[in-house]
Amino acid sequence: MRTADATVGVIACGALATDISEIVTRRQWAVDVHPLPPLLHNQPSRIAPEVERTLVEIRGRYERVAIAYADCGTYGALDDVCERQGIERLPGSDCYGVYAGADEYRRMLEKEPGTYLLTDFLAASFHRSVIVELGLDRHPDLRDDYFRHYSRVVWLTQRRTPLLQNAAERAATSIGLPLEVVDVGIAGLERALEPLVRTVRP
Repeated sequence: MRTADATVGVIACGALATDISEIVTRRQWAVDVHPLPPLLHNQPSRIAPEVERTLVEIRGRYERVAIAYADCGTYGALDDVCERQGIERLPGSDCYGVYAGADEYRRMLEKEPGTYLLTDFLAASFHRSVIVELGLDRHPDLRDDYFRHYSRVVWLTQRRTPLLQNAAERAATSIGLPLEVVDVGIAGLERALEPLVRTVRP
């Protein structure tokens, strides 16, 4: 659905949509956010087709459409859509780098390659997004097979609250790894998003 004054449509990963909506509201951008299901990340081959389908559906309503996904495991398929359709996406390989910043993200993984990353969304939805999706609720004995190469969980938190802290701790415990917390906020996402909607800067 298009709001009356929106000139830009942003097709967003559902895991980013709340933060993007907060940024859009605070910055008073004339932007509509169209979130796609966050569980697409468990089948990344579906991301590019779903983005293109939504783009075709909404494009006529806006002066500009942008994609609030990084590559997100599409191995270039999303870039093919962007090139073919003449639109832009968030930079980088995944949302962790968008939130943390590319340099900090690289340093984090170079320091400890066996790092399993959480955002606030993933911490809050971990049981559904990971445990259930991997079948570990039914086959907990497979946990070590899935996570044997990880040595820690790093929670890149956008807004640390006691509820989210508990969720992140439960997530780390459920896969048998220690938890580290890095407060990243949403400034990195905001910086990455702004060029995509630059035609509507106040």
